[in-house]
Amino acid sequence: MMWQLDFILTWHSDYFFINYTMFGEIITIGNELLSGRTPDINGWYAAGRLTASGLRVQRITTVGDDIEKAKNALKEAIKRSEFVIITGGLGSTEDDITNEIVAEVLNRPLRLNKEMFSRIKRFVNRRGIKMSPSMEKMAWMPEGSKLLNPKGIVCGFSIEIDHTILFFLPGVPDQMKHLMDKVVIPMLIERYQTLPVVRQRIIKVFGISEPQIAEKFKGLTKSKSNISFGFYPQFPENHITITIRGKDEAEILMQMDEVEQEIRKILGYYVFAVGNDSMEAIVGRLLKEKGLSLSTAESCTGGLLGNMITDVPGSSRYFKGGIVAYSNEAKHGLLDVSTRTLREHGAVSEQTVKEMARGVKELFRSDIAVAISGIAGPEGGSSEKPVGTVFICLASDKLIDARRFYFMGTREQIKRQSAMMALDFIRRYINGYPILPGI
Repeated sequence: MMWQLDFILTWHSDYFFINYTMFGEIITIGNELLSGRTPDINGWYAAGRLTASGLRVQRITTVGDDIEKAKNALKEAIKRSEFVIITGGLGSTEDDITNEIVAEVLNRPLRLNKEMFSRIKRFVNRRGIKMSPSMEKMAWMPEGSKLLNPKGIVCGFSIEIDHTILFFLPGVPDQMKHLMDKVVIPMLIERYQTLPVVRQRIIKVFGISEPQIAEKFKGLTKSKSNISFGFYPQFPENHITITIRGKDEAEILMQMDEVEQEIRKILGYYVFAVGNDSMEAIVGRLLKEKGLSLSTAESCTGGLLGNMITDVPGSSRYFKGGIVAYSNEAKHGLLDVSTRTLREHGAVSEQTVKEMARGVKELFRSDIAVAISGIAGPEGGSSEKPVGTVFICLASDKLIDARRFYFMGTREQIKRQSAMMALDFIRRYINGYPILPGI
């Protein structure tokens, strides 16, 4: 998702902070990144964490497992930047070439790092495997390398040359994120103590498009001189980042709260979470707070909704169970949808989804039930009900409300949007918010 960085819209003045901001760049290495098989999560994550810490990323470069191109990228980065983050190419396979590239570019021969070699020996001994040349290869590092996180499970290394410090991190995203958060960011903050205070907050919205958000933000963004707003599509959600720079943390946090409230006024009930919360976690919290139980009936989503709900720890306190009734026979036999309804209106209809919701609510004796039935495609649509047509229903003791939606995208995207919309149904119903009208 690295390309999304190009769409960050900023309205701020750097006249005070520009002299105190340290500029760096990121180099990600791997053929899989250039082929499109693997998204560049590392570049995206590192850029976000560095920016949120008051550092500036002026370039992200992706190169394949090509020695000459990687060498050129590293040489240029050293000339331009005060710090460089390099991810990938530290493993044991033949295409892991980062150490060799660094040794040649910096004219620092590879030396056996005894600390790293001891770690590798402990690793192979614990697993009862034989030390191989490919395993030993990972301990040969450029002269002057310093291990990052030497006592931890995951490690990389750093090298300082002239005015630039280089950080070499694993390409595995979880390992890279761990080192960025626990080692690299603290080291950079300590190194550049003149950094401004920078704080960032993420506002998550659902049910409104990115262009609609940008249009609503016009007046707000122009009135804020020291704030950056970023708009990030995170399908099927949209995320808004607020980044504020200043000298005093307490003042920044107070301003952050004020801006968040302004955004909530602008976007209203489309805002569903702040920070790391997910839609399913928010819904689970609401169900627990109100002492309500939930059951689900799914057709086109094939259990995706139930999976999202049960991804939240403690969901057994409110989720009673779900039925995946894919065929008409299952809808009739398990959920008591009448054969007449199925014959006259079809499996994808308001009437059917209402009977599915009633049936699963009665089966599990839950306070709330939601049902989904639709056409995820790529086949099965008609002029009356094209691919992407989805009916969602919520049933409680007080009401039964079904809506028709039309979702675009692949089969997987249609299923994801349907499950997310069902969760949003529940969120809005419990909070007393208007439910999105559908079509």
